[in-house]
Amino acid sequence: MTPTRDTASLPPHHKTPAPLTIFRSSLFLLWFAAMSVVVNIAALPALVLPRAVIVWAARQWCAATFWGLKFFAGVDFETRGEIPKGAVLVAAKHMSMWDTLALYLLLFDPVMVIKRELLAVPFYGWYVWKAGMIAIDRSAGASALRQMVERARAVADEGRAVIIFPEGTRKNPGAPPDYKPGVAGLYAQLGIACVPVALNSGLYWTGPAGFLKKRGRIVISFLPVIPAGLKRAAFMRALEESTENATAALVAEGRASLASPT
Repeated sequence: MTPTRDTASLPPHHKTPAPLTIFRSSLFLLWFAAMSVVVNIAALPALVLPRAVIVWAARQWCAATFWGLKFFAGVDFETRGEIPKGAVLVAAKHMSMWDTLALYLLLFDPVMVIKRELLAVPFYGWYVWKAGMIAIDRSAGASALRQMVERARAVADEGRAVIIFPEGTRKNPGAPPDYKPGVAGLYAQLGIACVPVALNSGLYWTGPAGFLKKRGRIVISFLPVIPAGLKRAAFMRALEESTENATAALVAEGRASLASPT
């Protein structure tokens, strides 16, 4: 007898998607690709213009992406909590590409800590460099942290937010946390408050290479502020507990919503 598989226990990206989900996801992919080509070409002059021009163009690209996500794939989003303003360290859970777009759109001219390898991506790499993102070589150890702090301090001095993903990479919903020490070093050196961010985007922007878009409402939640000045261990404990507890609740809420008939 051939054994059967309990698909209810499989991760979301391992389950067979409905044909309508594939169709909607394909429509969004076509929209996203065509729109991105147009924006990338149209924004080329911004590489030699003031940085504010590329920031404006990037925000339009994010907004257009979210419009297509809602119109074609039926994926909307909801923001909870108080969106931070001014010089603050934003430490966010990271599940999908959606997270980077949402944070860039919701915050005022933030700077994001990214992997240095992204600078090599044609067009995208040029634009994130022009926008002033903090690209770090994670294999460089202490020197990478020094460079990150120096760049981040200049941004904070301008009254702008610095965004970091403490786990350093995307995580599937429900995956064990893996917080890296870089966020604690940045928090201590900058001497500013930290706002943890929880979300459940990985339930809706999922599948191989993030192709599948499941209809529903993503929730991003800006959590209570962690004040400046905590000791390293206390900060890491407060950050992880706050983020993971809120994320678990949002993931449970999202899974219940996806399981409900529409």
